[in-house]
Amino acid sequence: MQATRRVKRPVIASVPEAKVALSTASVYPESTAVAFEIAARLGYDGVELMVWTDPVSQDVEAIRRLSDYHQIRVLAVHAPCLLLTQRVWGSDPWVKLQRAGQVAESLGARTVVVHPPFRWQREYARDFVVGVERVATETGVVFAVENMFPLRARGREVTPYFPGWSPVGEDYRHVTLDLSHTSVSQSDGLAMARELGERLTHVHMADGLGSNRDEHLVPGRGTQPCAELLEMLAMQSFDGLVVVEINTRRAESRAERESDLAEALAFTRLNLAAAPTGDATRRHGPRPGLPT
Repeated sequence: MQATRRVKRPVIASVPEAKVALSTASVYPESTAVAFEIAARLGYDGVELMVWTDPVSQDVEAIRRLSDYHQIRVLAVHAPCLLLTQRVWGSDPWVKLQRAGQVAESLGARTVVVHPPFRWQREYARDFVVGVERVATETGVVFAVENMFPLRARGREVTPYFPGWSPVGEDYRHVTLDLSHTSVSQSDGLAMARELGERLTHVHMADGLGSNRDEHLVPGRGTQPCAELLEMLAMQSFDGLVVVEINTRRAESRAERESDLAEALAFTRLNLAAAPTGDATRRHGPRPGLPT
């Protein structure tokens, strides 16, 4: 009696709608213009524009020309809310947010990333939760508040943000989850993502080793659950934006910088492809010291 031959069905991974963008901050100390060039050459879906001290990043028409020339879209705008950008677009934080929203809307971007206020910004901090929602309504753009981290030194911990560094217990409608920041705060990134639920609309993909410094390593080179988070998002058909935001300041050449950015993109796309039903194989990228 001849045995019945079992036909093996092809394994097909589901690719979610989420796009993968490059933060223009990832090419620092090179310019915003270089970020557009690299993003286009490496095959990113778009960029997240970091508005900072580079004059080009503050000029919507210059950004529009870069976008048109390189055929790479601006998918998100990071408002100038870092310490080094306190004077960019003036000193009024609400004006900054309004302008970031207008720039995003003008460029066709869907999201503005914003940090919670510093404690010394008392008036801004007092109305921040309500005010962010108001500005979002006025501009028609999503404002996603980013998780931050406490500062630690000599055994002491200080929270420089108000109402706090974690968005989990706050009434933000939309949140950005940054895995370098979870590393510094020693938070469980997966648990935070689960608690945020549908409020999680934006992701900064980076890694960290649990240092007190905000490392922004290439995903897969640290201890954060980068692959696991991407896989979870894929299984949930996440349709937000995943932004590679890594630190390449120590790159000794343009080639080395691009190599890191290409590795980060490959890691993100690979793990953002949902595992087929019944396939328990994890698709983590290569880690230092392990055979590839």
